[in-house]
Amino acid sequence: MAAKSGERILDLGCGDGVLSAKIAAGGCDVTGVDSSAAQVEAARRLGVKARVGKGAEVGSLFESDSFDAVFSNAALHWMTDPDPVIAAVHRVLRRGGRFVGEMGGYRCVQTIRGALVAALDRRGMDGEACVPWYFPTPGDYATRLEGAGFRVDSILLFPRPTPLPGDLVPWLETFAQSFTAALPQSERAAYLEEVCRVLAPRLRDSSGAWIADYTRLRFHATKE
Repeated sequence: MAAKSGERILDLGCGDGVLSAKIAAGGCDVTGVDSSAAQVEAARRLGVKARVGKGAEVGSLFESDSFDAVFSNAALHWMTDPDPVIAAVHRVLRRGGRFVGEMGGYRCVQTIRGALVAALDRRGMDGEACVPWYFPTPGDYATRLEGAGFRVDSILLFPRPTPLPGDLVPWLETFAQSFTAALPQSERAAYLEEVCRVLAPRLRDSSGAWIADYTRLRFHATKE
């Protein structure tokens, strides 16, 4: 993002505010937005100016031309209707402002997703309907950015296999809640155990560590 001291920055999907605080430490005027009230409160405890709101709502939360840059990390793939989000970002940026982000890209956690979907399908459910993510190709996302009035300066899809700090189950309990929510509480542990059993030969290395099959999409766009 190449943030400069004094710039106004919006962190879209700021989470607990750790990255927002790092940007602010460089002298920027940073505002965070997140849909989770608990995460916003955590960001405020770090001294970050943060507000509760969804991505598509930032256009109404802030005046037009309010920011020099909008930054987003690991959040946009949870916003499954991307066009209103991109339009809202465009509105709040000044002309020449930057939209810089990294998100899950095409085929991110494809192996994990396949196991989660298949295990629900075996239970007579529509596993695909429980997928909570939007993982675009570079072409798809670039087209959307350009259609909203951005110039795409760079966009890159790259694999980023990511070691998990422990067992796969806590990761699934955090990031795959839309799948487990489709099941009665009494069946969820067995479901996750089955998913882990299927995935172990593909995502667990010789030392027993789990490696999540992340793919990331990173982009830099400018409001023309």
